[in-house]
Amino acid sequence: MKQFSFFFLLLALLSCKGQKVSSKEDSPADRIVGYYNQEKYDSIFLMFSQEMKESLPLNKTKVFFEQLQQDAGHIEKYQFITTKETASRYRANFQNTVLWLDISQNKYGKIDGLLFSPYDGPEAATAVVRNKTTMTLPFSGEWFVFWGGDTKEQNYHVSTKAQKNAFDMVISDSSGKSYRSDGKTNEDYYAFGQSLTAPCDAAVVAVIEGVKDNVPGEMNPDQLTGNTVILKTAHNEYLFFAHFKLNSVKVKTGESVKKGQLLGLCGNSGNSSEPHLHFHIQNQEKMAGATGIKCYFEKLMVNGAFKTDYSPVRGERIKNGN
Repeated sequence: MKQFSFFFLLLALLSCKGQKVSSKEDSPADRIVGYYNQEKYDSIFLMFSQEMKESLPLNKTKVFFEQLQQDAGHIEKYQFITTKETASRYRANFQNTVLWLDISQNKYGKIDGLLFSPYDGPEAATAVVRNKTTMTLPFSGEWFVFWGGDTKEQNYHVSTKAQKNAFDMVISDSSGKSYRSDGKTNEDYYAFGQSLTAPCDAAVVAVIEGVKDNVPGEMNPDQLTGNTVILKTAHNEYLFFAHFKLNSVKVKTGESVKKGQLLGLCGNSGNSSEPHLHFHIQNQEKMAGATGIKCYFEKLMVNGAFKTDYSPVRGERIKNGN
């Protein structure tokens, strides 16, 4: 599966006649990274060979880098690793991911090959580790972590790249049941209709509404996430909330929200068998091709004990600790 659709775009064929790029200070790599972080994409274009410019005109170059910036964020650090054929290969740590950056130049010193691709080096498994934005739990009171953690036993989501660090959370009573009465209606479930709030300041980038709540025990695979809200943080982390109650979402795309602001009510819409909150963080807005980011919360009470900077796991009872 692709990590980012644009990352597989080869800006121009890596020329067999090209020369490797020097790894010394103020190399073309230094300038490309500097211009990229300053969003001076026209300056990168001026570094291209004539063949590159013809293959990827300025308008397409800008679109490429704008999409890369949106999905991956700025480059925080980069390191020369090796020479691959005629290209110099760098490990580029972006805000939201790690990529290979391959650069080659012609005999005149112009860039005639530039490629961003998924990083598959020795640290690839931990390249995207955790959220940078400080988070609180998106609800009040005590909830139960039904799925959460890093192993298949703790979290069935781990097999899905975008959702590998996801949580499914319910409210349960002292006997471990998530519902009162016989559990045949959504209203029987303790989580149904509970307020869900923004865990940090963020922008609303997507909202899905109009999906009916399921009868408990039934699911809707045609509309997997049901009523959904996606928030984007200042660090380009995308917070994904699924299964809201029908007609309960209180925010709109394009709005800004503050920590603690009401997003909507917990429901049972989409591919959901009972009312619960599905929450995860990913590194781009669209789930297709996204990579999950592990979520740590700032201050928690976990099974009655206070913890800081903690990522809950299956079987724990959690609530905000502040």
